[in-house]
Amino acid sequence: MPAARKYESAAQRQAAYRARRKTRDGSITSAATAGSAYRRWETMRKQALSILEQVTDEMDVYFDQRSGAWQDSQRGEVFTEIMESLADIVEAARDVPSHLPDA
Repeated sequence: MPAARKYESAAQRQAAYRARRKTRDGSITSAATAGSAYRRWETMRKQALSILEQVTDEMDVYFDQRSGAWQDSQRGEVFTEIMESLADIVEAARDVPSHLPDA
């Protein structure tokens, strides 16, 4: 006996898929697929940058909530190195040009 259908139609299945793919800001990762590849890549770069910025913000809060002894410990020092590396990555992602120069 075949499994019960979860969706009545392909359109409902696709709508459910798109709902699952939504990011926290409400955009869809593949929203720019109808346009140029560069626009799609720029959308993805912006989403990645947004996620990285959120990670660094949350790590800053976490670090500030720890005691001075923890911050000065080996774990705190390693955590600081990780935060600095992520900050470098965020800065590099911000510096990526979003368009090719005109020919």
